[in-house]
Amino acid sequence: MPDQEWVGRTFERCDFSDADLSGLSTRNCAFTDCVFTGTDLNGSQHFATAFRSCTFERTVFGKTGFNGCTLLGSSFVDVRMRSVRITDTDLTLVGMGKVNLRDLNLRGTRFREANLTECDFRGCDLRECDFAGARLRQARFAEADLRDARLDADALVQANLRGARVDTAQALSFAAAHGLHVD
Repeated sequence: MPDQEWVGRTFERCDFSDADLSGLSTRNCAFTDCVFTGTDLNGSQHFATAFRSCTFERTVFGKTGFNGCTLLGSSFVDVRMRSVRITDTDLTLVGMGKVNLRDLNLRGTRFREANLTECDFRGCDLRECDFAGARLRQARFAEADLRDARLDADALVQANLRGARVDTAQALSFAAAHGLHVD
């Protein structure tokens, strides 16, 4: 089903396993509890589309775009994300443990309460992202830009922030989270 255009369609508990959805364009669609195991989403573009509680396992995202979308509660397992563009998208409650997001522009993305354990954010633009309540144990942020991102004390302690670019307020919060007294 490559290069199709879906507008205003609704899918519930659909199985798109091993489907070729490369070049797919969705606008104002809703996918709820759908499975995308082994699905090829290379070059797909999604606008104002909701992927609620969907499963993406071994899914290929290459030159894929999400603009104004929500992926609320979806899980990502053993996925490849190459040249993905995520703009004004909500990733609240997603499960993305161990996902490689390296060098992506994720500016302004909402990762509230997400499981981002061991994610690779190295080199990412994460300015203005919201990581409130996110689990970031052993997530890597070397060379990432975290200025104006919202990070709570647990994230500041559990994530590997060595080499990340932060603003002054974050640096002070980091020091406080590690038990330092700043005068």
